[in-house]
Amino acid sequence: MARAGQRQRGARRPAAPRKQRPVRQRGDVVALLARTAREVEAATRRGRVTPTVRATFQAVALLLRDERARVLEAGGSDGQRAERLKRLDGIATVLATTAVRDSRLLALLADDAVVSDRAREVKADLLRDAGIEPVPEDVAPVPPAEPPAGEERRVVPQSVVSRQLANPFLAPDFSAVPQRPSRPRRLAGWELLGPLLNSFERAGGGAPACLELPEPTDRFAPAELEPMPHQGRLVAAAAAGHRTFLLADEPGLGKTAQSLLAAEAADAYPLLVVVPNVVKTNWAREAARWIPHRSATVVQGDGETVDGFADVVVVNYEVLDRHVGWLGAFGFRGMVVDEAHFIKNKTAQRSQHVLALSDRIRSRTARPLLMALTGTPLINDIEDFRSIWQFLGWIDESQPIGELMDALEEAGLTPADPGFYPAARQAVIDRGIVRRRKVDVAADIPARRVADLPVELDGAAGRSIRAAERDLARRLVARYESALAARSGATEVEGIDHALVRTVAGWELKDATGTDAGENVFGMMRRIGRAKAGLAADYAAQLARSAGKVVFFAKHVDVMDAAEETFDRLGVRYSSIRGDQTPSARQRQIDAFVGDPGVAVAVCSLTAAGVGLNLQVASNIVLAELSWTDAEQTQAIDRSHRIGQTEPVTAWRIIAAQTIDARIAELIDSKAGLAARALDGSDEEVASSADVQLEALVALLTDALRNRAEV
Repeated sequence: MARAGQRQRGARRPAAPRKQRPVRQRGDVVALLARTAREVEAATRRGRVTPTVRATFQAVALLLRDERARVLEAGGSDGQRAERLKRLDGIATVLATTAVRDSRLLALLADDAVVSDRAREVKADLLRDAGIEPVPEDVAPVPPAEPPAGEERRVVPQSVVSRQLANPFLAPDFSAVPQRPSRPRRLAGWELLGPLLNSFERAGGGAPACLELPEPTDRFAPAELEPMPHQGRLVAAAAAGHRTFLLADEPGLGKTAQSLLAAEAADAYPLLVVVPNVVKTNWAREAARWIPHRSATVVQGDGETVDGFADVVVVNYEVLDRHVGWLGAFGFRGMVVDEAHFIKNKTAQRSQHVLALSDRIRSRTARPLLMALTGTPLINDIEDFRSIWQFLGWIDESQPIGELMDALEEAGLTPADPGFYPAARQAVIDRGIVRRRKVDVAADIPARRVADLPVELDGAAGRSIRAAERDLARRLVARYESALAARSGATEVEGIDHALVRTVAGWELKDATGTDAGENVFGMMRRIGRAKAGLAADYAAQLARSAGKVVFFAKHVDVMDAAEETFDRLGVRYSSIRGDQTPSARQRQIDAFVGDPGVAVAVCSLTAAGVGLNLQVASNIVLAELSWTDAEQTQAIDRSHRIGQTEPVTAWRIIAAQTIDARIAELIDSKAGLAARALDGSDEEVASSADVQLEALVALLTDALRNRAEV
């Protein structure tokens, strides 16, 4: 490195007199920074991270921050600003990748890093080289400015950098990837992708598309959990060495659990999971359930809370663009793409990122586990297969590759032969297409079940709800303390007086009943319902595309309105069944849902449509808001689970994680068996809605008192 080498020898170039210094354009600063950053990078690659190299590195980082701030404040066209920021981002990337090689350089990028005198000198020299007179600087470094709205950002979470520094064996072992021998191809010159796709269109007689799976063998689930037989068969295939799957089971058959256990069987960790936003929290929860000895982390926003040492990394499509850089270098040995039909449009950015990550993993890992999950592998036409097959490594842009090409060669047929199409179709299926319907595995699954789907309430709505919950808890604590202080002559209770807690909760419930004023438990649940409405409707739309008609239940009219707005935006046709409709209008809506194949969703009022309806045409139900009793919830589910239903029914209960919503779901479940036990002769009383409401307030107050005591 010429510049660094000169400074190591102590040969400082004297500053030229100002009148002799050429006047340069401001763009020279960027070019100078880029050149110097590359010199530092080269020195670091050679292992020559001397004090002068570190000073030069810090000087470039400081100038980079200054220049970014200046560009953001300066005038000029948006195009010019964007181009300059793009160049600066490129330099920042060079610095970041260089810093990963040496922890001392990484420390210099911190906001609170001390700027050395030598770094200031180098910075001044660089400015003079650019024809700019340096000015006195503050001691504290200037924090990096945020890029303009709409500009693509790439981030590297700090914990990910720490992981890279802590583990020197993360570099990919390209020798582990088997090199396929070059040999003459009998099918060379034949156009094969079109015939492969056509082979699925030509399948007649309802020919199934499912890989032959072995019987379950070894156990990979925790001792207290037992996978259903159809789940165990896919896991057994992974244990036997199969590594690519297009898992197209219908919703409700446990694709998430199958994927996690298949990763366990294949030892495919670290595992990358790309999912829609609405289910990413559920993936983390299912990982904790099915593979509790593995750690899972969810990428939120810029990834400040990411655990860089986790075994399972869950990221949603919406933020994939800013994380694709470090994800590609993370060293994943497996990748799962949930709702894989999201990548059918290969020109979309998220599709390109997913395909790039898959290609990176396949190029660095010997036989990685790749799984595409979708209940709807085909939405418009057979061409929708292309992106999924490419993600799995079965094809590239123009032809079959790898094991699929080998299988076609071994078949001894060409597209001109009549037997080519069934043989080609089977060759693709044998690569890992697995499709089971509920009716196919009805003996494996319950006739009716409730599946919880936790969601994170992000943004302003989520913050507002959490703040309102804290306000409610503070009011309960103040009421408790006031009652405690008003006591006279009573025996002092050590710790929390649980009897008084229940009394205070009862007062609050009595005051709240019948009114939505203030932050009471009823108002909280309504606000949470509104915040969940869009997420619940989005999930219902996904179900409708995957498995047919869906019944969507909500308690409040404004939640139904918000859901219907989402369906309108997504182009999903729906019926609306409400309490204020005339009998004839209500029946027209029911008939449309039952009889019109184009009407995908019935949006129903939980109280008005929870009884007296026959909706057996749907086997999937979305409960967007929680009932106050299990009986009310069961009544809603029984609109579909009744005589005439030919498939097992799954009710998807949308729950706002880390809110009182989750607590109420637990309370409802704890009361669930009381009605049946009472009918069977038990002396236990049947739970009422007031029981759940009271217990929710008791739990909220108790948690607040405990947290205060710990502080």
